Amino acid sequence: MPEALSVKPEPYQHHWTPGARYNEIYTGWAYPPKDYATGSPVFTNDHVRMGIANQLRNLDSAFKIIASFPELPNKPIVVGESDPDGCAGCQGDQLGYRNGSIYASYTAASIAREFQLADRQGVNLEGALTWAFEFEGQPLFAGFRVLASGGVDLPVLNVFRMLSQMGRQRLAVESDGAVPLDDMLQGGVRARPDVRALASRDKNRLCILAWHYHDDDLSGADAEVGLTVVGLPPDVREAHCEQFRADAAQSNAFTAWKAWVRRCNRPRNNSRSLRRPASSRNWTRRKISPSPTATPFCR
Repeated sequence: MPEALSVKPEPYQHHWTPGARYNEIYTGWAYPPKDYATGSPVFTNDHVRMGIANQLRNLDSAFKIIASFPELPNKPIVVGESDPDGCAGCQGDQLGYRNGSIYASYTAASIAREFQLADRQGVNLEGALTWAFEFEGQPLFAGFRVLASGGVDLPVLNVFRMLSQMGRQRLAVESDGAVPLDDMLQGGVRARPDVRALASRDKNRLCILAWHYHDDDLSGADAEVGLTVVGLPPDVREAHCEQFRADAAQSNAFTAWKAWVRRCNRPRNNSRSLRRPASSRNWTRRKISPSPTATPFCR
């Protein structure tokens, strides 16, 4: 953690160079920062506005520093806390995004762009992690950074499930609905939404993860998405397709819970009176069986 982020930097020791022995390395801060958020969400005009540009700029700067050391570019990098904010145990209006689908789409969009930044800087990004915790004895959907609330899966957990199905061989993706990376670094996603995909291939399995993201947590028009896959082996004559969805209406226990609360006129802060919503498994799957005349890809 950089010394400049500490709220009380003295006494502070930081010494590290590539190749230094373990007992010669000192790193840390005397007092942690008030908020070292990477994405820095804010509450403005009665809604949450995410800050994906802040997180990506921080990572881009870090990748540049790593690339500047000739000993490091090939070393695997794991982003240890790839989250939209820096305080998992905090609550507040600006953190209200955590229960809903914007956290899910933010996660997909940001992780995919992290790989783009790593490719641009020539470093080896191995993966990215979330720092999500358990907060026992709290009401359902209390607003902490968790993957499940009271045993009920949140939409962001379903995105991590989708990411876990991706293969290791990334494929090239083009989208006319994507916000260019440089524009996102400069101003985030504040005008048109970012509609893009991450694709991978692993043996006989092709995975495509598509998202529809905007920094402002507001209702908007659905994105019309058409997928075209090219370059499959010529001997492929049919395919079995599975579709997993997580949005405001599907694989979203928070939406189901709010509807249940309104219908039953229950207090939203009384977890003891609540029961798990019917969609708590929170995983919407659609299977498309191949037909005798199936094309090499599914529409």
